[in-house]
Order: sequence, then C-alpha cells, then structure tokens
Amino acid sequence: MNERSHSLLKIRPEIGTAKITDNMSSEEYFQNKTLRQVLNMQNTLLLHVFKNYIAKHKDKFYTLSLEKRFEYIENAIQRDIKFRNSLKGIVIGLFTVEEYDLYTQNSSALNKRMMKMVVERLKDQIQAFEKEEIALV
Repeated sequence: MNERSHSLLKIRPEIGTAKITDNMSSEEYFQNKTLRQVLNMQNTLLLHVFKNYIAKHKDKFYTLSLEKRFEYIENAIQRDIKFRNSLKGIVIGLFTVEEYDLYTQNSSALNKRMMKMVVERLKDQIQAFEKEEIALV
C-alpha cells in the first residue's frame, strides 16, 4: 500500500454500523467498507455543494413543499449529469488506488449505490437546506 492510500485510510471515520460479513456481495462489501466512510467524511462538502446547486437554480427549491423538495433532490442527482458526475468525483477522489481498481470492475452498480446513498444522505439532512433569513436591523 502506498503512502497516499495509507493516509486516506487513516483519516477516514470509523462507521460502527457498517457490517462486513463473509456472505455479502462484492458491491455490498464495497459499500460498507469504502462508500459509507467516504460519504461520512465528505458530508459537509456534499451539503455545501447541494446548497450551491440550489442557488444556481434560482432558489426554486425553497418554494417547494417538503415532499417536492425530496423529489427535487432525487431529480437533481438522477437527471443532471454534470451535477451527478461532480458528486461522483467528490467521492471517488478519496478512494485509494486499490479501492479505485475494485470500483472500476463494477462501476455501474457501484455508481447506483453511491448516488442512492448521496440522495438518502441529503434527504435525511433536509433541514440543512433551509433558507437563511437575513435579519434587518
């Protein structure tokens, strides 16, 4: 393992709920061993990136009901290819070389898992996207 890989693994948070078993699929193993840690580590950046996405799209998000906001998150990630690729880059950039090699063997299935996890993460933290009101004094 090279120095970069060692350093990346060292700074990742431990996820106690991410279970690893002998009978899980390779995709599930990668999800629990790598994706959960990287997404946890990148959480603050993912929130800021989505806030920026909202702002770039004229704050339409803030006019929506809660249910429509959930749909907006899903649609932004599923339909906006540039945005989705940007999110993937935020995650993949923190893979070790060894993890990247595993990822490339089944990138299609792992991308689906990754984006589903990002969608759920953003939905679970929907309160982070409340519009900040500017107090007038």
